[in-house]
Amino acid sequence: MKILILNGPNLNLLGKREPEIYGSQTFEDYFTKLQFHFKEVELDYFQSNIEGELIDKLHLSENEGFNAVILNAGAYTHTSIGIGDAVSGINTPVIEVHISNVMDREEFRHVSYISKNAAGVISGFGLKGYELAIKSL
Repeated sequence: MKILILNGPNLNLLGKREPEIYGSQTFEDYFTKLQFHFKEVELDYFQSNIEGELIDKLHLSENEGFNAVILNAGAYTHTSIGIGDAVSGINTPVIEVHISNVMDREEFRHVSYISKNAAGVISGFGLKGYELAIKSL
């Protein structure tokens, strides 16, 4: 199985930004651990603060042979109709992941333009949400 982990804006700041919400580990360190624990899965990782780059990666996911995408679109989850449309326009299954429990945060975070087209949503389990998404696939 080949899985793309796709992270959106500000997730490059994991380990530094609001550690009380997002933890103190960088995603790169966590990704190394995921690769170690899931040796039978080919994991690829891409992060961008640019909406169009995330959309392009979603569009290319099937052509690049990915069986699934684990997507944490960050704040774009709540604002990007374009990313929501990209998820609905591809055949590759997408699992939506959020590190924090978005329903326990500001009201604007309660809206997701991705969820209705995602194969599933995992929220509130910290970085472990990515592991749960891989296991679900």
